[in-house]
Amino acid sequence: MYRSHFQIIADILNTARDYNDGGNGVSITLLIRKANVSYGRITKILTRLIDAGLLQQIPEDKACRYKISEKGIEFLQAYTRFHEFVESFGLRA
Repeated sequence: MYRSHFQIIADILNTARDYNDGGNGVSITLLIRKANVSYGRITKILTRLIDAGLLQQIPEDKACRYKISEKGIEFLQAYTRFHEFVESFGLRA
């Protein structure tokens, strides 16, 4: 099934929101698995989401974790409303 770039972003933000274990963020491995995106592609997307203020990067010993920001939550809510609106007309977002 085809997913738009915005649907992939929504999948990443949903995972960062839903699996944020105790406020410590999620690993890139979990994001790759849940969003079903390759490592090379997700690193580019994560950089853009961090630059846009939608995700926060939390440095750890050997890797980073990712946590959705308030702006990311707002983006996700707006995207969900838009997606539902478009689908109400029988169209795909």
